[in-house]
Amino acid sequence: MRRRGVTVILGALITALLAAGVMVAPLPYVVLKPGPTVNTLGSDNGTEVIQIKKGDTSTSKGQLRLTTVNVQSQVELVWAIRGWLSGEEAVVPRELIYPPDQSEKQVQEQNAQEWKQSQTSAETVALRELGYPVLTYVFEVTPGGAADGALRAEDVITAIDGTAITRPAQVTELVRAKPAGSTLTVAYERGGKAGSARITTKAASDDDTPRLGIEIRTKQPNPFDIEIDLDKIGGPSAGLMFSLGIIDKLKPEDLTGGKIIAGTGTIDDDGNVGAIGGIPQKLVGAKEAGAQLFLVPKDNCAEALRNAVPGLPMAEVATVDDALTALETFTAGGTPKPCSAR
Repeated sequence: MRRRGVTVILGALITALLAAGVMVAPLPYVVLKPGPTVNTLGSDNGTEVIQIKKGDTSTSKGQLRLTTVNVQSQVELVWAIRGWLSGEEAVVPRELIYPPDQSEKQVQEQNAQEWKQSQTSAETVALRELGYPVLTYVFEVTPGGAADGALRAEDVITAIDGTAITRPAQVTELVRAKPAGSTLTVAYERGGKAGSARITTKAASDDDTPRLGIEIRTKQPNPFDIEIDLDKIGGPSAGLMFSLGIIDKLKPEDLTGGKIIAGTGTIDDDGNVGAIGGIPQKLVGAKEAGAQLFLVPKDNCAEALRNAVPGLPMAEVATVDDALTALETFTAGGTPKPCSAR
């Protein structure tokens, strides 16, 4: 009996140790949690988030809050169980956040690059909304190319065959819409004066792709000096809220109407709002920050509706213009376009 008792005790001890090992062993999952929200019209750690160093700015009574998700990358069984049981957290496979072919550092570096690009696009979109268009200009003319002798460096291309150029990609699209050897009417501004030229496209040396024989770039002349200062946040999902924050600061009108509005969404140079990850956690974070309306990217609406937070209405936005319309409607006492599951 004495020997049997020792065996039982040793067995129980080994079982306990194995169980403890399982509880603390890292799992191939991460836990997504509601992260902090930041008022893009306010300050973070004593520094203005959006700094306008040149030009007049206005002050709003309300807030435009970007939302974030915290990622717990080292997950033990006890944390996974807690996340599975939580109504605010999500346990997802680690590879969804950290691809197998990338280290955590590489993912963080990529997020930092996307963060900077989102700021650049937010500024581009905001300035265009304020009346400062993006100009597509000739950076270089290829010697012997189709435009040689017709266009010059620094010419701003305003239209091709009557279609106004509002984004650089249009130049390529319009040139390639017709076969090489087609003659196009290219309108431009040179030294502040309007002009036009009839240019016959040429095929590329290695295929039949029609070309004008120019290298184009963009510029957006404006009197402002804009800088966004916010550390420890990565990824592109704050683009929409940055764009709205810049517009609000540079417009005399208060876009917030004294209300707290939160949101999320990427932004591209054309003002399109893109889908993001972690919408359930961002909704929770926004509600905890006192948000009275949440701007949801159209492509996230179905997921947002499945994870709706009581007392937090959601507005569907596909573009920055949709977001501005939603703000105007909401602050006037109306109901913005709600999220649709379609």
